[in-house]
Amino acid sequence: MAQSLKKSFSPSCDRNQQPILEQLFVYFKQCEHVLEIGSGTGQHAVFFAENLPHLTWNTSDMLDYHESIQAWMAEVTLSNLVAPIVFHLGKNAWPSLEVDGVFTANTTHIMQRDEAKLMMETVATQLKSGGIFCQYGPIKVNGKYTSEGNREFDQQLQKNGCGGICDVAELEVWASGMELIKQIAMPANNFLLVWKVS
Repeated sequence: MAQSLKKSFSPSCDRNQQPILEQLFVYFKQCEHVLEIGSGTGQHAVFFAENLPHLTWNTSDMLDYHESIQAWMAEVTLSNLVAPIVFHLGKNAWPSLEVDGVFTANTTHIMQRDEAKLMMETVATQLKSGGIFCQYGPIKVNGKYTSEGNREFDQQLQKNGCGGICDVAELEVWASGMELIKQIAMPANNFLLVWKVS
């Protein structure tokens, strides 16, 4: 008997997926192929692929996360959901995929600063003109935290060796070639940043 895949569960993914979906309905409406950077547990990939059937949803992450992504995928039959590829910014080349959309959630503040910068630069150069990048997570605005909870969270992130919460102005500098077309306040003091490649 084959060993079952170990499935991880993220409560925050469960809470935020519906509000994010409502925005993806709008901003990925014209997209056909989306790459998710940092698919994590796999929850978002399954939920969004189920609810956005016009999209081909490509999952990616470091190899350690693939088992959980595959476990979530094994519970559904979705022709528009693609098995994960190994992708770690700075270590792996950009996937050889034709995509017109990129999605990432709760990754930017975990990455080191140089990795976050590289992600913005790479998406800006790899997405074709008119491509959309939807980036979800906590940000600073005008150098300030949007809540005291985010300040404490950022201190904890940096204590744990993560890069920490970026300022939206910093992201805009790194994202040369992309325009920030929408900055949407989301639940739990998060934002969805919508970028468009010029």
